[in-house]
Amino acid sequence: MFYDVLKAKDIINLDGSKFERRVLMEDGDSCLSIIAIKKDEIIDTHTSVCDAAVYVLDGEIEIHFDAEKFTVDKGEILMFKKDKEHKVLALKDSKFFLIKI
Repeated sequence: MFYDVLKAKDIINLDGSKFERRVLMEDGDSCLSIIAIKKDEIIDTHTSVCDAAVYVLDGEIEIHFDAEKFTVDKGEILMFKKDKEHKVLALKDSKFFLIKI
């Protein structure tokens, strides 16, 4: 996969699944993943062991941290610190990069 041009939107597709994740690169706890999630589906509450960023390729998601929530739309990025408990709600069928460093 290295030294190859990829079309981000075509890397992963939801063939009947509600949620799909594909790891593109990883080194220890750091990784680059692409995630696809169907509208109204939830990625349950969890924490990240690394600082992270979410970049939405397509669709719209909400990321909930305790009492705060952020809407992240196509072309937007949200960055957050490690050990922050959060969950993800898809407002539309969505695809996003998850970058953990």
